[in-house]
Amino acid sequence: MPPAADRVPPGTPEDVRGQAEQPEARAPQFDPTLGIAVPHQPRRGTPPHRLVVLGDSLSHGFQSGAVYHTDVSWPAIVAHELGWLDEYRYPVYGGPGGLPLNIELLLRHLEERFGPRIGLWELPMALFAARSFMDGVEDYWERGPGRVPPKVDRYNHDLAIYGWDLRDALSRTAAMAEQAIERPNDSLLDQIVENDSARAALRVFPHWNAEVRRQTLLEAAAALGRDHDGTAECGIETLVVFLGANNALRSVVDLRVRWTEDDFRDLDRKGRYTVWRPEHFAAELAEVVRAVQAISARHTIWCTVPHVTIPPVTRGIGHKVRPGSRYFPYYARPWVRDDQFDPTRDRHLTEQHARAIDAAIDLYNADIERVVRNARTGSRRRPPRDWFLFDVAGLLDRLASRRYIADPNARPSWWTPYPLPSALAALDPPPDSRFLIGDGTGGRAAGGLFSLDGVHPTTVGYGVVAQEVVSILQLAGVPFHDPSGHPRVGPVLVDFDRLLRRDTLVNHPPQNLGATLDVLGWADENLGWVARALAWRPTPRH
Repeated sequence: MPPAADRVPPGTPEDVRGQAEQPEARAPQFDPTLGIAVPHQPRRGTPPHRLVVLGDSLSHGFQSGAVYHTDVSWPAIVAHELGWLDEYRYPVYGGPGGLPLNIELLLRHLEERFGPRIGLWELPMALFAARSFMDGVEDYWERGPGRVPPKVDRYNHDLAIYGWDLRDALSRTAAMAEQAIERPNDSLLDQIVENDSARAALRVFPHWNAEVRRQTLLEAAAALGRDHDGTAECGIETLVVFLGANNALRSVVDLRVRWTEDDFRDLDRKGRYTVWRPEHFAAELAEVVRAVQAISARHTIWCTVPHVTIPPVTRGIGHKVRPGSRYFPYYARPWVRDDQFDPTRDRHLTEQHARAIDAAIDLYNADIERVVRNARTGSRRRPPRDWFLFDVAGLLDRLASRRYIADPNARPSWWTPYPLPSALAALDPPPDSRFLIGDGTGGRAAGGLFSLDGVHPTTVGYGVVAQEVVSILQLAGVPFHDPSGHPRVGPVLVDFDRLLRRDTLVNHPPQNLGATLDVLGWADENLGWVARALAWRPTPRH
């Protein structure tokens, strides 16, 4: 093992350096109650808003570079299992595959035109076809039907917007999004939907009058908490807070580590940073906690931040740095082959970068865990709250194929494999966390839990998240009903057969995803789709 000073890059914050020196990654908390019983609290009736979610792309329904099928986001899946989907309100995105760029539809478009392989002589035509597809997406949202947001005259229950971090949830409003959408430019070479996140936000935010247009997502959730007729003690049955991934995700999207400085709260300047210093994350989290404490909800679930170095948007190059290590020497794009990787040419992160990013996230999650622990314990000034922890980081760690499943020597003492639901375990091959590729005959050769952007889950991947939330809700005593309104008895299992019917990537992935992911690599080199689809560009404050 290298000396502690060599385990993280120079300039790494001291608290991150200290965490990186620990012999194992942070042990997840698999007990949502943290072993702390909360005294029974008086309850009456059923709150009108049974599920409200504050989040980012992972709760928005983002998949393969776009927010599109929001009816099978994990919150919508949970609402379906509650028997409440008809009342559950979520934003809808139409057009050619949603916002900002649907990689699945782009690849299927190319596959239809050129087959599973694009020959060298076809590359110019394929590039033209891809740019034409992207130009159609841009035209729809900037000049076509998508340019006018729908009238959102009631609060959505899915209060999640892709690309948002803690500060965005605390500060951004519909009024800011409206002001950000200026007259777009129709560039011949840069077919990208301008201000895409602001356009997406206006389908989430209420904006029926000037007062609500100035509300943040947290204030919108507070309004739902106040919205009840007195037959229940609060307006929200369960509030889920799933924020924080974007305080570190840019590091693997940009393949660059830049720690926050003192202007991390500045909406116009924070976009320069890719990883929040843990002390800055803790400061933002404390503000979010104060805002959530003011939201009237019967139960609240706090989600930890997943380790962003595990999803296949980056791939470890070569072999592990040493036996028993969970890290590879370099991390590059998944279509970069080991024998072609050149650290002087290919953008990448190093083992030390990955270790530092993971250590920072471990510290974020220790703070989130502390928030739940303090709430459940209570104090002289505050009674205990029925708050729960969903350790998403632990879930992803247990599904990490190359980090742990394929390398038993790298597994920490707390690690056990995650048991896939029976409908997924029965697939051949079972879904895993590797990048999704086709087998050339219409089926799937590998992957299945992550969509084509390498960051966001497939539909069945979102189902796994939903199942964990459902289990926590049952632990909290939340009632579930079938479509006819009858109570569901016993453990509630997510209907994965329904999700598999909807999951086009698992059922029939694009076959131009070869074993070396040549098409995606070509598309990124020529179209820059990773930056377009994942590197959210913050809109200035007005």
